[in-house]
Amino acid sequence: MQAVEWKKDYEEFEEVTRQFYAGEVPAQKYKGFSGGFGSYAQRGGKASMLRLRLPGGRVTLDKLGFIVDAVGRYHIDKVHFTTCQTIQLHNLDADAVCALAVEALDYGIVTRGGGGDFPRNVMVSALSGVEQGEYFDVSAYAEAAADYLMGFIKTVKLPRKLKVCFSNSPKNEPHATFRDLGFVARKDGKFDVYSAGGLGNNPKMGVKVAVAVDGSEILYYIKAMVNMFVAYGNYENRAKARTRYMQDVLGEKYASAFQEKLEQVKKEENLDIQVQAREITKKPDGSAADDKRAIPQKQEGLYAVEYHPIGGCPEPSKLKELYEAMKEMEQIELRIAPDETVYIVNCTGSEAKKLLDITADSAATAFASSVACIGASICQVGVRDSQKLLKTLVEESQKWGYADGVLPRIHISGCPSSCGTHQIGRIGFRGGVKKADGAMQPAFVLTVNGEDAEGKERFGEQIGTILESDIPSFLKELGAEISASGMKYDEWYEKYPERFAEIAKPYVG
Repeated sequence: MQAVEWKKDYEEFEEVTRQFYAGEVPAQKYKGFSGGFGSYAQRGGKASMLRLRLPGGRVTLDKLGFIVDAVGRYHIDKVHFTTCQTIQLHNLDADAVCALAVEALDYGIVTRGGGGDFPRNVMVSALSGVEQGEYFDVSAYAEAAADYLMGFIKTVKLPRKLKVCFSNSPKNEPHATFRDLGFVARKDGKFDVYSAGGLGNNPKMGVKVAVAVDGSEILYYIKAMVNMFVAYGNYENRAKARTRYMQDVLGEKYASAFQEKLEQVKKEENLDIQVQAREITKKPDGSAADDKRAIPQKQEGLYAVEYHPIGGCPEPSKLKELYEAMKEMEQIELRIAPDETVYIVNCTGSEAKKLLDITADSAATAFASSVACIGASICQVGVRDSQKLLKTLVEESQKWGYADGVLPRIHISGCPSSCGTHQIGRIGFRGGVKKADGAMQPAFVLTVNGEDAEGKERFGEQIGTILESDIPSFLKELGAEISASGMKYDEWYEKYPERFAEIAKPYVG
């Protein structure tokens, strides 16, 4: 759909947004409206967030240039890389959010459907096309899916949001085996398809509805998924209006019901596609980069530079530094991963070194690269400030001095929605409350032993609720025992899982 067609939609967005800031539209009503344009009022109703849809987390140089320009012109002081591979711009006033939503269209960035009851940003393994050991490059299929899904925003009323993703290897970074619809790459160049999974309240693994599907047929599966959601999704109860609850409705018949919808679509429509993988023609220059954040690509002599700002929130000025360096480099782009890491791909060794210097503020350990949603200081529905907790923990961990890997990457969500993907973390925290000293206190539910790799997927076991103020002490004590063992966290937990619960018990009891 062309930018000019979308722009007409934003006339209503500006009108209602102006009314909201004038106090003429209540917050809850505005939330239901603005989400469909990828924007929400922040906590307190005095500023807005704008979510930029970026299929597969791909940020080309021209898109990055637009974002950098917007940061400067609108004095944007907070940017967040999300676990859905989007970029959120925060603390926007009415003028900024209305203008930026429209300006973004000229750069191929559509915020429409970035929130609300619509198909969301299509997710992809961030290094697809450049990663050593991947089964095949799935990114072109994901782009075709993203284009197709945008057509449903104006034509189909869904019960709730719909997330589609593509994985390129068993690492399963976008969680293709437990999203609303996931296409999982196989060694033979085809896809297995999973449906009706999801994180959040009552999480569920996806149902395998098809095996060895040719990439030319993916749109049939997307249309069948949409038809399934329309037919069996819960339009009456928003708490149960996600695709995973269709498993409860259909039980063991889910896969056969999906196949029925699929056959119907195949009879009625021609949705075959042919895609062309992006060709990387850049040649290495003989230079090399020797750094753990410089990841050799499958294109010999080229590198992907890893950058993980704490909490996925870079200093906005850092984006300008990156852009100024990148614009002098050939075939280079930025990719946002589902864990709030970004990669700058297609770098020569010398280019990688330059970008490594610019991103020297990147997390230095697995623990510092922990994942956190934007948190309750900004999010209307948030319960706890996950960003604040993460910042505290990173600062405290620098005093502890444990070796990298003694404490793992943790995942923090401010509420049950799991935007921080706490349910698949080795250690996860989910915002809540706990009674202490006769009063309800800020706390987090502690989970352990989550895993997202294909074939090993599991949601973390809930251990109990821990006061927010006790979390640093708990992790310090946990790290001290693991450090003394000479092991790293994963090895230690595999040998002594019962000790984790024993260490946690005084804190969650």
